[in-house]
Formats: sequence, C-alpha cells, structure tokens
Amino acid sequence: MPGEAGPGPIGTPGRRAGASPSSAGRRSTNGADRGDPSPDHLAANRADIRDFLAGRRARITPEQVGLPTSGPRRVPGLRREEVAQLASISTDYYTRVEQGRMRASVSVLEAVARALHLDEDERRYLFDLVRAAGPARSAPRRHRDVEVPPSVQWMLDSMTKSSAFVRNGRMDVIAHNALFRALNAPMFDSDTTDRRGRPNIARYIFLDPGSADLFVDWEAAAVTTVALIRAEAAREPRDRALRELIGELSTLSTRFCTQWAAHPVRIRHYGIKRLRHPDVGRVELAYRSMDLPLSDRAVYDLTVYTAEPGTSSEDRLKLLASW
Repeated sequence: MPGEAGPGPIGTPGRRAGASPSSAGRRSTNGADRGDPSPDHLAANRADIRDFLAGRRARITPEQVGLPTSGPRRVPGLRREEVAQLASISTDYYTRVEQGRMRASVSVLEAVARALHLDEDERRYLFDLVRAAGPARSAPRRHRDVEVPPSVQWMLDSMTKSSAFVRNGRMDVIAHNALFRALNAPMFDSDTTDRRGRPNIARYIFLDPGSADLFVDWEAAAVTTVALIRAEAAREPRDRALRELIGELSTLSTRFCTQWAAHPVRIRHYGIKRLRHPDVGRVELAYRSMDLPLSDRAVYDLTVYTAEPGTSSEDRLKLLASW
C-alpha cells in the first residue's frame, strides 16, 4: 500500500460534508469498460495536459536552466517561450502542445520533457496523456479484470515473513497473503470494502476516517495514492470503472480534490512504510512494488513489505504472522 499516515483537523480523511455515502464501495460490474472518446473526455484530457505542463514549468526558475531574467515576472517559473527555447521549437508550437491541440512527435515530447526536468514517471505520464488525446485505434472493448492465477496466490502464500499483495490500477486489492491481511486488518474491516470484502486502497484512505489511525503519515499515503491513480488514468483513459472511482472520490472527499488538482504522478514506488497497528503497535517496514504481468493485456502491481532484521518491527511482524 502506498504512503504512510498522520492527519490534521482539515486533512482528516472522510466524506465531504453533505455528500451521500451510498456510493462508497460501489463497484462497476463491467470491469475496465473502454468506450469511444467523448467530447467531454477529450476536453478533460486536454485540460490534464495543460495543467500538468503548466504546473511543471511553474516549478522551474530561469536561473535553474541558465536563462537570463529581466524585471518582475507575472507568473512563477518558466514562460512558454522559455520552454520553447529550451526545447528548440517555436513558441506557437509549444503552446499548442501544452493546450493539447497538437499531437507532438516523440522527439518533441522528449525535448519538452528534458526542458521541464521531468523524471521518468512524469515523462511516461506525458507520453500517455498525449497518446490518449488521439482517436481510439480499436473498437471499444468490454471485459472484466483478469483473474489472478492460482500460482500467484501460491507465491504470495509462500511469503510467510513478508506482507505481500497484488493490486490493479484502480487500487483494488485483488490478492494477498495472510500477513498482509493481519497487518492491514482495519482496512479489511472497513465499510469501504466491496460486496466481496475486497478493499480498495483509495476508498479506504479518503473515505474512512480510521485510515488516519493506521497510517503514521496519512498525508504521504494520500499523495502517493493520487499519484498512482493519475498515472493509471493516463494509461487507461477509457476505463469506465476508474473514471467512476475518480468521480466518487472527487464528490465525497475534499482532500482527494485538493491532491488531484496538484497533479502528482508516480508509476513505481518504494520506500519505508510506518503503520500503527491496533494490536501490536507501531511497525516500520521497507516496501517495493514491481510489475506482475498476468496476460498479454493485463499488468498488475505486486508490492512486498518486510521488516529490517533484528528490529522491534520484525518482532511485531512475527507476532502477527503467528496468529
């Protein structure tokens, strides 16, 4: 699971005041339903391109890229003409790219990515956004998520000293081992699970106030979760269930709206997770996520958590594993 925990009075997760909780935990029965791009979808995609590129150029100063400055500037960061200069393209061309009105070539996108100092995840996100702005290359397909093969569950069950789980791009936990279930018991017991008792990490973090008790650094968990969903939305722009999840969280959580507008992006993640378990106390774990291809058309995410040997966290993890 992404991130960690610790809220403030405004940052406490939960439903937006006055919003109906009836949609929480709702699941599309059609899985990833990819439809034709509608005018609304294309407009939203162009807005995403514009907001992402404008936000990224706003964080870079002319001094950072060796450009001269003269007098006060009305906006922070680089101007469009400065990005165009760094990318060796015309200002008009860059403006159309930023506004989502131009399907730029790979070489131009690479030049823009270098000019804006995008990291690898941001670069891939930009390419996905631009690709999604074009027409669909195939007829819309309706299909369910790929089932997890028994061999994957065997692999998870064999990890008796580590907490491990598999999730899809919509943050549904679709497979896990016993230690993950024990470590994240509050999430499995939450009202945000679906009819099958399957947790959704995003719903739990943003719609269940109890998530603030489990995650020591709740804010980091929230940012990482939104960043992962952002990347998935660019990769799968016609996934109806994903769009419904984003709409639901936008309606019910003001904190999700705030983070969504900030446009964080992450594709792969690793680091340290700190949890506050209701029975064994505080646990600090190292985690790393990796691709788990399940078929020609489905790549899920496998994440493994483990404690540093000889620490109190390892002792507490062993205690959970013994239950």
